[in-house]
Amino acid sequence: MTVDPNALTQDFPSPRPGHRRPHAARYLVPALVAGAVAVALGVYGKVHDPTGTAFNLAGFSSTGAVKSWLATAAVFFALVQLVSALMVYGKLPGPAWSSALHRWSGRVAFLVSVPVAVHCLYALGYQTYEMRVFLHSLLGCFFFGAFSAKMLLLRSERLPGWLLPIVGGLVLAALAVIWLTSALWFFRTFGVTT
Repeated sequence: MTVDPNALTQDFPSPRPGHRRPHAARYLVPALVAGAVAVALGVYGKVHDPTGTAFNLAGFSSTGAVKSWLATAAVFFALVQLVSALMVYGKLPGPAWSSALHRWSGRVAFLVSVPVAVHCLYALGYQTYEMRVFLHSLLGCFFFGAFSAKMLLLRSERLPGWLLPIVGGLVLAALAVIWLTSALWFFRTFGVTT
């Protein structure tokens, strides 16, 4: 196609009514769902009578060891998510299958974190007796709320380019602090055991 430099410049046509800016509900619904998930988990953890244990896995010495290793696996796959997201967004060079790596590492990180959360909520509940435990309980609920919002935002079209990385970063940051207040604490207190 050639361009005639002497041709009159035309204005771009105004956008059709179907191509307006996204409605605020597109952001409000995921935020409300995130809040509802976080509050529901917190309320359940607070009103539920902790049982002390929910599961144990063969080959591990305690539920603390199981949870710590599963949480460590979740953080590992979350870091794979971070690197693969940087590849997908073009900030790091990466293979053509970076987006598949991003999706699958996120799925694995989530699936590995679910038994940990179930055990924490069912066996221990939402506790506040010291700052480390309070922060762990609070961010555990926040993590699943923020994760829910991220999953809902993935299905939205025409999002601002900054929104998904911010929500994903919040999910990763929450998971990192959850790991620091639980698995790292366990490994430092009881040693790196299975």
